[in-house]
Amino acid sequence: MGFPVFDENAHLFGQGYLTTVVLSAGALALSLVIGTVVASARVWGGPIVQSFSRAYVEFFRNTPLLVQLLFIAVLLAPRNLNVTREPIVAALIGLSIYTGAYVTEVVRSGILSVDPRQIEAARSLGLSQVEALRFVVLPQAVRTVIPPLGNLSIALVKNTAIASGIAATELLKVAGIIESRTGLFTPYIAVLVAYWTLTLPLAWVVSRLERRLAFAR
Repeated sequence: MGFPVFDENAHLFGQGYLTTVVLSAGALALSLVIGTVVASARVWGGPIVQSFSRAYVEFFRNTPLLVQLLFIAVLLAPRNLNVTREPIVAALIGLSIYTGAYVTEVVRSGILSVDPRQIEAARSLGLSQVEALRFVVLPQAVRTVIPPLGNLSIALVKNTAIASGIAATELLKVAGIIESRTGLFTPYIAVLVAYWTLTLPLAWVVSRLERRLAFAR
């Protein structure tokens, strides 16, 4: 025996679930790129670059995500920069930039955990700064940064719910639409279960990685 509210809105639930997965995966990938670049700039950039990098991190870590998403959505709207009217695009950009600020600090701590003498040795062998980062620093920093990055990925999945504030049709927005149509509270229960199907496997993977890395050390 099925539940009519779910049977009648299965397509809408599926759309919201897919949007949440796409936002999570896309923002995680982009934030890793942003965080790695900005962290490298904070460690090895000149005074001006370091100042801008530090300002980026402090600004986005200390202002509400919803306000950032609203600002980006309005900024990119046709009446302003005319980039996009799609809230999902604005949400993806906003989540990437916001999470990138946290990734920056994680990656920076990983870079700083590597003995500077190894970087000097790599440079003395003729490697450029970028090559030293790629072949010497990052491979060693991975063990340090994977556990906190895993926790950030879980937080990112949960943060996608805030995208409902700019009308992105992720899980929470879908639940609100169905609740407004039916007057039932049950869609929100379904949303909780849906988030668990994403965050619990991630938490399990992160826990396994932490144990394996701890054993390796």
